[in-house]
Amino acid sequence: MELVDKTINSYFDVWLGPRDPRVKGWLLLENYTPTFIFSALYLLIVWLGPKYMRNKQPFSCRGILVIYNLGLTLLSLYMFYELVTGVVEGGYNFFCQDTHSGGEADMKIIRVLWWYYFSKLIEFMDTFFFILRKNNHQITVLHVYHHATMLNIWWFVMNWVPCGHSYFGATLNSFIHVLMYSYYGLSAVPAMRPYLWWKKYITQGQLIQFVLTIFQTSCGVVWPCAFPQGWLYFQISYMISLIILFTNFYIQTYNKKASSRRKEYQNGSTAIANGYTNSFSSLENNVKQRKQRKD
Repeated sequence: MELVDKTINSYFDVWLGPRDPRVKGWLLLENYTPTFIFSALYLLIVWLGPKYMRNKQPFSCRGILVIYNLGLTLLSLYMFYELVTGVVEGGYNFFCQDTHSGGEADMKIIRVLWWYYFSKLIEFMDTFFFILRKNNHQITVLHVYHHATMLNIWWFVMNWVPCGHSYFGATLNSFIHVLMYSYYGLSAVPAMRPYLWWKKYITQGQLIQFVLTIFQTSCGVVWPCAFPQGWLYFQISYMISLIILFTNFYIQTYNKKASSRRKEYQNGSTAIANGYTNSFSSLENNVKQRKQRKD
């Protein structure tokens, strides 16, 4: 395994250049192999999990879901607060910020972004809970793509660009996750479900997040600084892929459902109208028949 790690690391050093020495020796960052193995196991469970659960009763998981979502809500709130204060303390430039001019604030951002990277491993549990509860319809291409890629992307970010311009997307995403995981936590309590109305707006917030991240990343391309340009182009490409997938999800989930409900309502109204008309016609025909018999 050590030989494999050395070989992989040497290839990365050739392709991407020297790593940031400030994260040397940090948990899970030294070698790519653990991140790759976790991702492969995730995909294996996504494939085999529903097959295993096919003939089994779904698990409730209600209590652990409340604790899990509360924990991720608090972690996301902590990361959002620390990132915002770190950016202010370091006097970060919105348009382009390199990775070595923020002083001690850079180290604060790096520490928080390590937690952000690690949270992507924790969030694999989102999918595992879907499998245990047999909510397989929620295990979409978007869901698996997003979860499987984020852990890997942030391993590379943490090793080469662990602060500077990398802060923006993580800050917005942490804020969105405060809203999202608090929603999921509350929805695990049946009594709260009738009062939860903002799921649609969370998806809208995610789409706005991707657009804002593209805009802010593009600023670094137009007004460049010492932040590596290749990472900026990659982030723009990845955000575009998420916009496409999330827009498709939004249309399928909300627009088509609304359209379907309208059709059902219209068909129901027509059925009632037809029912009334048919009944009236039948009554009218019966009256006519009686008159004919009397004559």
